[in-house]
Amino acid sequence: MRLQRRRLLFLFLRSSSSGLLPLKNALRSASSFAGITAAESDAELDGDFDGTFTADPSNWTRRIRSLCSAQGVDEALHLLDRLRLRGYRPDSLCLASLLHSLCDAGRFAEAHDRLILAVASGWVPDDRTINALVSRLLAAGSPDSTLRALTHLSAAKPAFALSLANYNRLVHQLCTLSRPSDALKIFLEMKRRGYRPNAVSYTTLIDGFARAGDLEAARRLYDEMRERGVAPNSLTYSSLLKGVLRRRMVEEGRKMMELLWVKMESANKDEEEEDGSVKNAAFANLVDALCREGFFQELFRLAEDAPTKACVSPEFAYGQMIDSLCRVGKHHAASRIVYLMRKRGLKPSLVSFNNIVHGLSKQGEGGCLRAFQLLFEGARFGYAPPVSTYQTLVEGLCKIKHVEKARALADFMLGEDDDDDAARRTYNILLRALRLVGRPSEQLNVLVAMLRRRCRPDVVTLNTVVHGLCMAGNVDEALKILHDMLHGEFCAPDVVTFTTVIRGLLNAGRTEEAFDVLRVKMAESSCSPNTVTYNAVLCGLCKLGRVEQAMDILKEMTRKSVGYDQRTCAIVLDGLLRAGRVDDAKAFWEDVVWPSGIHDGFVYAAVLRGLCNLGRLDEACDFLYELADCGFSPGIVCYNIVIDRASKMNLKRQAYRLVAEMRRNGLRPDAVTWRILDKLHKRGEVGDRTLVHAVDPEKLSRPEFGLVAIENDGSSPEKYHRSAEQETLGKKK
Repeated sequence: MRLQRRRLLFLFLRSSSSGLLPLKNALRSASSFAGITAAESDAELDGDFDGTFTADPSNWTRRIRSLCSAQGVDEALHLLDRLRLRGYRPDSLCLASLLHSLCDAGRFAEAHDRLILAVASGWVPDDRTINALVSRLLAAGSPDSTLRALTHLSAAKPAFALSLANYNRLVHQLCTLSRPSDALKIFLEMKRRGYRPNAVSYTTLIDGFARAGDLEAARRLYDEMRERGVAPNSLTYSSLLKGVLRRRMVEEGRKMMELLWVKMESANKDEEEEDGSVKNAAFANLVDALCREGFFQELFRLAEDAPTKACVSPEFAYGQMIDSLCRVGKHHAASRIVYLMRKRGLKPSLVSFNNIVHGLSKQGEGGCLRAFQLLFEGARFGYAPPVSTYQTLVEGLCKIKHVEKARALADFMLGEDDDDDAARRTYNILLRALRLVGRPSEQLNVLVAMLRRRCRPDVVTLNTVVHGLCMAGNVDEALKILHDMLHGEFCAPDVVTFTTVIRGLLNAGRTEEAFDVLRVKMAESSCSPNTVTYNAVLCGLCKLGRVEQAMDILKEMTRKSVGYDQRTCAIVLDGLLRAGRVDDAKAFWEDVVWPSGIHDGFVYAAVLRGLCNLGRLDEACDFLYELADCGFSPGIVCYNIVIDRASKMNLKRQAYRLVAEMRRNGLRPDAVTWRILDKLHKRGEVGDRTLVHAVDPEKLSRPEFGLVAIENDGSSPEKYHRSAEQETLGKKK
C-alpha cells in the first residue's frame, strides 16, 4: 500500500512538472491526492528527496527550464533555492533560462543580482553564454549594474573576453547618460584587452564628447581614428559636426556640412554603406543638432536643396525635419516644412502631420487657429485626427472662445458613416470642453443636435451636461434632465448624476430638495449613495452653517457602513471649527481621525486654518509641532497657513520661528512664504522688534540667539536684514 501511494505521488509530480506551483506546494498537493498527510509529505521531501535528486539531477534541470518557458520564473527560482541547499549546481543553459525569464518579466535588477550570486557561488558559464546574458542585461539601460556584474565575472574568470558589440553598447549607454569620461575608460579597457575598435566604437565616443561640448576630445578621437586606419563614415562626420555647432562655430560648421555631402555622395557611388541606413542616421543627427542649437535659418536653407545633396529620400529628410522641429517646440516652423513639401508635390506622413496639429493645439489662440486650418487642409490627402488630438484641439478652441469652430470640427469628425459609439464619443468630448469653459447653453444646443442626429446620449453625456448646468447655477434645468432620466426618456441615472444634482442644490441653498433627492429619488432608482455623495452633502451643509445636520449625516454614514476618506474628515473638521466648536473638533480628531489613520495634508490644513481663523495661533503651532514630533510631514501649505496668521497678527518672532522649524523638517520656503514675510515687514515694525541673522537654523537653540534667526540662502530679500544702527536703537528701547 505504501509503495502504491509513492508511485501515485511520483506520477502526480511528473504530470505537474510544467505547472506553476512551487515545489513544496506541488508535493503537498500531490500528497493530498495520494492520501498522504502533510507530515508524511514533509518527511518525503526531507528524507528521500536527496536520493531522488542524486539519482537524476537532469530531471530537475529540465523542470526548472520548463517552468521558465511557461513564464513561471518565481516557481523556478523557488525550486532552485530548495535544490541549492542539497548541492545542486545548475548548468549554463539552466542559468541562462532563469536570467532570460527575469528579463522578459522586466525584472532586470533581480537578473543582475542573480548573475552576481551565481558567479560568487562558483557557477560561471562559458564565454558565449556570458556574452549572450550581458547583451540581454544591457537592454535594461543601466550600465552601472552591468559593470558591477562584469567586475564580478572578471574576478571569477580573468580570461573572460567581452564581445566587441557588447563593449560598443556599453560605451553608447554611458555616452547617452552624458558620461563620456566613463565611456572612455571602457574604450581604453577594450584596447588593453587586445580589441581593435571599429568605426562604431569611435563614432559612439565622438558623439558622446560632442554632445557634452568637449570638442577637443572629440577631435583627438577623430585624429586617432584616422591614424589607426579606421575609415570614418557619414555618421562620424555628423557627430563631429554636432560638437562644432554646439560651440557656435558657424563657418566651420558650413564647411563640414559640405564635406558631409561629399562623403555621402562618395559612399553612394562606392556602395560602402548598405541600404542608406548610415546616411539616414547621419542626416537625422545633423538636423537634430541644427534644431537643438537654434540654427533654424540653416535648417530652412537645408530644406531647399539638401535632399538631393545628401542622397537621402526627400520624404525621409522632410519628415526628420518636422520631427526635430516638433521636439524643440517649433510647430509653426514645422508647418512651413509641410507647405514646402506640398509645393513640391510630396505628401507628409500622417504621423508627422498629426504631431504638428497636436502641438499647435496647445499653443494658445495662434496655435489653435493654425491647427484648425491645417486639419482641414490635411483632409485633402486623407488625414483624420485621432481622438486625443481632436480632444486637445476642441478644448483649445473653446478656451479661446471659438465655439463655432469647435462645433465645425465636431461636425467634421462625425462624418456620415460613423456608428453611434463613435458619434457619442465625439459629442462627449465637445460637451466636456464646453463644460470646462462654462458654456451650459452651448451644451444644451449640442445635446439637441445630438438628439436630432438620432444619437442616443449615454450616462456620461448627460452627467457632463448636468454638471455644467449645476456649475453655472442653472439647477432647474439639471433637475429637468434628471426627471427625464428617472421617467425613461433617457438612460437611467447613476450615482454620479445624483451626486452632481445634490451638490448643485446645496450650493443654491435648496436643502430640502437635496435631501429629497438623497433619501427618496436615489432609493426609488435603487442607487446607493457612496462616499463622494456624502462628502458633497457634508460640504454643502457645512457651508450653510448646518453643522448638526452634517453630524447626523456622518452618523448615517457609520450606520450604513459607508467608509470615510481624507476629504470627509477635512470637511467635518473645517465645518466644526468654522462654527467655533473647537471641543467637538478635538473630540472628532481624537476619537475618529487619529485612530483610523485617515489623515493627510488636506486634513492638517483644515485643522490649522480653522484654529488660525479663530485666533488660536498657539494651539495651531502646538498641533503643527506635535505632527512633526509624531513623524508626519505637514507640508509647506500647512506652515504657510500658520505663518500667514502670525504675520497678520504682526508676530515677527513667531513667524520666523515657524520658518526655522520648517527648515529643520527639511522644507524650504517657497514663493508664498516669502510673499507673506514681505507683507509682514511692509506693515511696519509695531510691537515686537525682530532681528534677522544669516545663520544656520541648527544654531537657533543656542542662548546667544534669543531672537529668531533664519538662514539667508540668497532667496530672501535684502530688506529683511537690518542695519547695525537699527539694532542699537532696538536695544536702547
